[in-house]
Amino acid sequence: VDEVCFIFGPIISIGLSTAWFPEAGPLIAAAFLLVGVFWLTAQRATEPMPHPKSQHTGGSALRSRGLQVLVATFVATGAIFGGVDVVTVAFAEERGHKAAASLVLAVYALGSCLAGAVFGLLHLKGNPATRWLVGVGAMAVSMIPLLLAGNLPLLAVALFVAGLAIAPTMVTTMALVEAHVPRTKLTEGMTWTSTGLAVGVALGSSAAGWVVDAAGAKAGYAVPVVAGALAAAVAFLGYRRLAGPAATGGRGEDDRDLRTDDERVA
Repeated sequence: VDEVCFIFGPIISIGLSTAWFPEAGPLIAAAFLLVGVFWLTAQRATEPMPHPKSQHTGGSALRSRGLQVLVATFVATGAIFGGVDVVTVAFAEERGHKAAASLVLAVYALGSCLAGAVFGLLHLKGNPATRWLVGVGAMAVSMIPLLLAGNLPLLAVALFVAGLAIAPTMVTTMALVEAHVPRTKLTEGMTWTSTGLAVGVALGSSAAGWVVDAAGAKAGYAVPVVAGALAAAVAFLGYRRLAGPAATGGRGEDDRDLRTDDERVA
């Protein structure tokens, strides 16, 4: 569902901004955001069950060495996303088809959507950290062809292929967060990864804008290429932290604490 929103969001936003007035796209996005937030907070059936407070708070979830690797990797991953978005719009504008940027970015999201659907149907075995490392590496390598695309059709094909690595890697990342962060700190752990991603998007967007202004749109794709290389380097160096048993005990430690509390109550 998230990827479907990424497919239609740019098309609707850019379409409204070009057909009506420049602020139309962001205003519609803000309206959807408000509706979504209030709709989510109104849910009661999906709320987690209350549980006894754990005696072992352990401080911030970011003390987990595995989570530190995931957050650092997500900063670089966010820079990929931010850079691709900015440079693709500039690339389309340089070639006189600015409105086509939304379609090209939609193809990018479509690749991720299809890969996510297939990935969800599979029941893969083995260490998820290994799949995560392969996914991050695939994302990094898939950025290189963007430097070689000379027109929008070729760029769309390259972005579609690049998108195939996104959803499986993101899903595996969240699974690793769940494995390396105690259950009572799972929300904080996922918030750290989301924050890292947002910081990366901001850095990638600003860096890409600077490169585009200085050297042109095609050169701007060097930003996601460099960001991909950084993500792969962090993933490779931190792989052992994720492949081994979680230092925090993951969900298992909290489950033991909860069982102990229940036994004491009984």
